[in-house]
Amino acid sequence: MSNTNASFSPMQHSDQFRAKLEKLEKLGHAQVGATNDWMKFDEETEELLRQTFGDTSEYVEAYALATMAEAEALVNMPESAQESLSQDLPQKAFQQRRQLLHAVLSDLEGLEKEEAKALTGEDHEDPPGLN
Repeated sequence: MSNTNASFSPMQHSDQFRAKLEKLEKLGHAQVGATNDWMKFDEETEELLRQTFGDTSEYVEAYALATMAEAEALVNMPESAQESLSQDLPQKAFQQRRQLLHAVLSDLEGLEKEEAKALTGEDHEDPPGLN
């Protein structure tokens, strides 16, 4: 039986990145001229990446490159997608941000599943002093 507090629902890192992806999609449909919104989004996302993975994470570096549309090799974007977007740098940067956030989310969901499995395993030991 799980010993959890039903009134407490922990927010997982994957939830935060899912919310970032939703916000990214909304920004992608915004009118041109939303430069301040993009700058704020990028600052928040880089900070979330640092908090989650550390300052020296490859995700932090890859995200910085994605904001400049220069992360093709780091996010494994198919060549066909690279070519079709090569003339539209804002769209290319948007696609790279999205692809990187999807990669982060996928990694986090896998780690969280492993963690949940480890934490819900049965404890076959008796408490100390009950021998």
